[in-house]
Amino acid sequence: MSENKDKNKKTFGQLLSKFRYFLLWLIPFLVFSIGFIPLITSLMIIFNFLSFSNIFDFILLPFIIYIEFVILVFSEILISGLIIKIFKIKYKEGTYEYSFENKMAFKWMLICQLYTPIRKIFEIIPMGRIQKFYLNLIGMKIGKNTLVGGTIKDPCVTELGKNTTIGEYAVLYAHIHNYKKGTITIKKVKIGDNCIIGAGAIVMPGVKMENNSILGAGGLVSKNHILKKGKIYVGNPLREIKNDNRK
Repeated sequence: MSENKDKNKKTFGQLLSKFRYFLLWLIPFLVFSIGFIPLITSLMIIFNFLSFSNIFDFILLPFIIYIEFVILVFSEILISGLIIKIFKIKYKEGTYEYSFENKMAFKWMLICQLYTPIRKIFEIIPMGRIQKFYLNLIGMKIGKNTLVGGTIKDPCVTELGKNTTIGEYAVLYAHIHNYKKGTITIKKVKIGDNCIIGAGAIVMPGVKMENNSILGAGGLVSKNHILKKGKIYVGNPLREIKNDNRK
């Protein structure tokens, strides 16, 4: 009896894994395909008015291409964000088996499929306000007057305080794979108020930067490390340096 239960459980797990694998490719395909609808609709409207029978229509063509590109980018950003928001596709802190059978690991994979293409757009085309709107839409907490100049790998479990600056090419991770054990560990990254993360710095899972702390350019903060309030840290390995402006 117990053998049959184990066999049925294994069979169900395999079917669930295959189904989620299918969804992992189907959902992004549908979401990003829907993002093309505004582009196609606007092109149909435009080509109803332009016959390209005179030079003026051809002069307009580069401007039309640029406008259509902008429409496509904005629609993909909005639709992917709304899908994540409406269907509450979020993951939480913890250590999970890295497989399709694990619900939380599957959510992480799905977020990666939907979020990564949009993140790449923000890396290529600076859109500060729109980026902050998108990150807030999908569940990330960002304080007022904060500049997100780097890369946020895990927006669901990353929090930024107010008046904080993240320099260009800085990367904030909140997950680590352990391929030997077949697990993924997700741990929240929390950056306080009035903090600075220099260009090219790397912040690992579980890191907490207290208010007014500074991480210099190119610095590496290992997992679960705490950067104390008002302190300045640089380098790899990380070290504290004296703050001459400290009162």
